[in-house]
Amino acid sequence: MKHINRHIRDKVLSALNVTPVVYLNGPRQAGKSTLVQKLSEKDFPAEYVTFDSMTQMAAASNSPETYLKERNGALIIDEVQLVPEIFRALKSVVDELRQQQSDKLKGRFLLTGSANIMALPKLSDPLVGRVSVLTLYPLSGAEALNGKGDFIERLFTGKFLKDSGIHKVTDVMRLATFPEISGVKSDDRVQWFDGYLTTILQRDVRALAEIEKLNALPNLLRILSSRAGGLINDADIARDAGLVHVTSRNYRSLLKLLFLTFEVSPWYRNIGKRLVKSPKGYVCDTLLLCHLLQYELRDLEKNRPELFGNVLENFVATELLKLVANKGSRINLHHFRTGDNKEADFVLEQPNGQLAAIEVKSRDRVGKSDFKGLEALQALTGEDFVCGVVLYRGKDVVPFGDNLWAVPMSNLWG
Repeated sequence: MKHINRHIRDKVLSALNVTPVVYLNGPRQAGKSTLVQKLSEKDFPAEYVTFDSMTQMAAASNSPETYLKERNGALIIDEVQLVPEIFRALKSVVDELRQQQSDKLKGRFLLTGSANIMALPKLSDPLVGRVSVLTLYPLSGAEALNGKGDFIERLFTGKFLKDSGIHKVTDVMRLATFPEISGVKSDDRVQWFDGYLTTILQRDVRALAEIEKLNALPNLLRILSSRAGGLINDADIARDAGLVHVTSRNYRSLLKLLFLTFEVSPWYRNIGKRLVKSPKGYVCDTLLLCHLLQYELRDLEKNRPELFGNVLENFVATELLKLVANKGSRINLHHFRTGDNKEADFVLEQPNGQLAAIEVKSRDRVGKSDFKGLEALQALTGEDFVCGVVLYRGKDVVPFGDNLWAVPMSNLWG
C-alpha cells in the first residue's frame, strides 16, 4: 500500500515540543502505529514498544515506574490503554524530571491508544497539565486523494471550488476509511469489519470496563447505526436494546469511548427561542456504518435513497470531524434545529463566536426551500453568521442569498 501523508503529522511534532507527554488517540486501525513509527525513523527518534505484545504488557503492569525509568531517551508506547497503571507512573516520572529541570522533559513520551482515556478521570487525572491530546481518525477524503484538507478554511472565507467531476462521492466514501481497507472490494471489507468489531467488543471493552451484558453491545451498536444522523432518544434506544435506561446510557458512552460512535451536540444560545437540545448520533466510519446496516453503498444509492441520505450525512459528519482534528483547531461541531423543525445538519463555531453552517443534500440540484434552516440560524445570529452552505452533488457553486451558497460536495476533499 502506498504511503499516505497524514495531515495531523505536523500537529504531533508541534505538540512534542510543548509538553512532556503527547497522547495520540483514535479508533483502532486508524493508522496511529504507522504514523508514530514513521516519525521515530527521522523526525522523532525514539524507542518504540507496543502493549499489544503480551511480554511488554506484563513487564509494564508488574512495575510501571521501573519500566519507564529504565529508558533514558524518548519513548513511544503503542496501545497504552491496555496497561492503565502506567498513567500514574507517567505522572511520577514527569514530575521527577521537572524537579531535576531536565532538558529531556519535552516530548519525552509519545503515547497512542484506541480509547478516549480523557473521558476516564481515573486515567486522565494524573496527566492533567502534562499532556497534549490529539486524535487521529481513519483517512479523510483529502488524505486519500492527496488534497489539501482546507475545506473549513474555505468555508469561513467563502472560497469554494467548482466540482472537477473526477471523483464521485461514493468513490470517495470507499477511500475515506481505515487505511488497510481503503479502496478494497466489498467482500474483503465484510471479513475485515467482522474481525475488527470482534476485537473491540470482546477484548478492548474488557480492558476498560466490567460489562455484565457483553453480548448487548453489538446489538446496541446496530441500533445506533440504524439511527445514524437522527436525534438521540435515550428512552427509545434503551427500549429497543432491551436495557434499563442507565445501562443503555453507560454502554453508549463506552461505544463512544472506543471511537465506534460519536455525537454532535446541539447549538443554542440564550436567545429566547425554543431550540432542540438533543445530540445527534453518528458512526465513526461510513463503511463501518454500511457494514452494520448490511448494505453495500451502490445498493443504498440505487434502491434506498432515503437511507443513502442518512449515510451521506454520516460521511460528511466524519469528514468534518477529521478536518477539525487534523488541523488541531478549536472549532466546535454542532447541529441546529428549531422547535418548528427548521434545521442545519452541522454548525461549526469558532472561539470568537463566528459560525458557519452546513446542510447536506444527496441530490444534484437544490432549491430555495433547502436553505430554510440556514436562513433561520442566520436570522438568530446576525453578524456572527459567516456562511451557510448546502452541500450537494452538483458541479457548480451557486449563490442563494447573502452569504448563502450551494456548494459541490467535492469541496470536502478538494
